[in-house]
Amino acid sequence: MLKRAFLVAMIALSVVGCDQTTKYIAQSQLAHDKSHSYFYDSFRLTYAENTGAFLSLGSTLPDTTRFAIFSILVGGVLLGAIIYTLKSPSLTSLEQFGWSLVIGGGLGNLYDRIFNNGAVIDFLNVGIGSVRTGIFNIADMAILLGIALILWPKRHAS
Repeated sequence: MLKRAFLVAMIALSVVGCDQTTKYIAQSQLAHDKSHSYFYDSFRLTYAENTGAFLSLGSTLPDTTRFAIFSILVGGVLLGAIIYTLKSPSLTSLEQFGWSLVIGGGLGNLYDRIFNNGAVIDFLNVGIGSVRTGIFNIADMAILLGIALILWPKRHAS
């Protein structure tokens, strides 16, 4: 259990560190600038502050409701994910890694919500022509990759 806790903490804290470092750079370099486009406009750096969830869902909710959902509720869910990851004997190494990524990404975005007036800093955008993703960050990528790693073995087992 101690070894698992150490590995989960190291992975999650690495994600938080990368996430917060890139958000700091984005805030200092992109906040007062236009988008920067690379690779024939397939990759853009665009600063945005998102008060909602994925794709700005919930951004129009009242401040107290947003705080309750995106800070308190998410904090509780992350605590549950940490306990589950540390206590579940049936998790494979891949699933533990996936949960660690989800926890790290969740903590990175939760940190933003608490210390950035309820907003998460986003700055990455990919696409071709008018077909583009929403603007996202490293924490979002960690969460999505983590979910994929958690679900992948279950999909192939059935």
